[in-house]
This record gives sequence, structure tokens and C-alpha cells, in this order.
Amino acid sequence: MSHGPQIPLSFTEQTPDAMRQSVQAFYDQLRQRRSVRDFSDRPVDREIIDTAIRAAGTAPNGANHQPWHFAVISSPKMKHQIREAAEEEERAFYNERAPEEWLDALAPLGTNDQKPFLEIAPYLIAIFSKRHTLEEDGGKKKNYYINESVGIATGMLITALHMSGLATLTHTPSPMGFLNKALGRSNNERAFLLLVVGYPAEGATVPDITKLPLEDITSYH
Repeated sequence: MSHGPQIPLSFTEQTPDAMRQSVQAFYDQLRQRRSVRDFSDRPVDREIIDTAIRAAGTAPNGANHQPWHFAVISSPKMKHQIREAAEEEERAFYNERAPEEWLDALAPLGTNDQKPFLEIAPYLIAIFSKRHTLEEDGGKKKNYYINESVGIATGMLITALHMSGLATLTHTPSPMGFLNKALGRSNNERAFLLLVVGYPAEGATVPDITKLPLEDITSYH
């Protein structure tokens, strides 16, 4: 099979001891990550957001088509608009759409249809998946493994923001078509997730939950 131009792999091998220390330090950082709903309005340096998105853009993806777009929102007016639209969908979810079993599962987390964090946090990042890429000549380039690619990139973005010292919340009002309209995104893109980003509010609390142990989430063959 023919392939395009190749370049040498940039790879730094570590000793087994260094590898264990590195991955343990990474785990120790990430196990402190929690979804936050109480945000401060303290400003965040835009450069931190930019670099985190650059990190997300290195994610593996289908055919290297990079089928994602990150819309960064800091405008108070636009955040208010997004909050109003999101809360409208959330009211319908909690009062009409959600089955009782789902509401029972959410109850311990204390969630409801009020989303003040959408206005308080300094940044919202709307992540879009692209069914196809529109080329300059008006053509369309089909994208592959879209949800897998955008999901990996989103996880890397959340991790990068956490490692920088910021808190995040993954918010998924359903449906999210209002984001296309609010942000002027074309109909070849689908809103994947709305990420809330900032510092946690002073005295912020989170639900007391535990993560499943290794033996419950892993099998070796």
C-alpha cells in the first residue's frame, strides 16, 4: 500500500522505574479531578485555554481528518443566551422527557434544570463534531470515526485543563441544536458537548462518590 511522506518518530523511552513514577504521578493528579458545578467568575488567561485546545487537537482521529471544532465563549451576552436556551431544554428533560429511572440515578448528584454556572464561569467551550469537512472549493471531505475521534479529543481537553489547575464540567443539554444557531456553526456540524471551564468557587463542594476499583473495570487475557 502506498503512503504519504514519512518523518522520523519523536519518542523518548524511559526506564521502567521512571515509567512507573510518571504514570503514578499522572494518576495521582487525575484522581483529584471532579466535575464542578460551583464556579468562580475569576478571569482565566486565554493562553491557557488555547494551549489546552492545541493539546486536544493532537488526539488520534480517523484518517487524520480531525473532525472537530472548539467554539470558545467568553462573551457575557452569549453565555446568557446559551444559559437560557440550555435551561429551556433542561426543563423539558426533567419535567417531561426523562424516565423516572434516569431521574433517580441523577438524584444523588443534586442536578436540576438551573444552570447558573453557564454564566458565572469565565469560559464555555462548545465542542462540535463534523460529519464532513467543507473544503475551500465547495467540496465535501467525508470524515471517519467521528464520535470516537471527538470523544478522545474531548477527554484530552478535559485532562489538559485539569492539569493546568482549572475545573471543568461536561454539560450535555439534549438536544443541543441551539448551539449551532447561537454560534453560527453550519449544519454539517453537530454539538457534541458543552464544557464549562474556570476556577471552582470558594467553598465549592462535590458529591461524595467513589470510583470503581481496578478489578471491577479491567480483565486480563
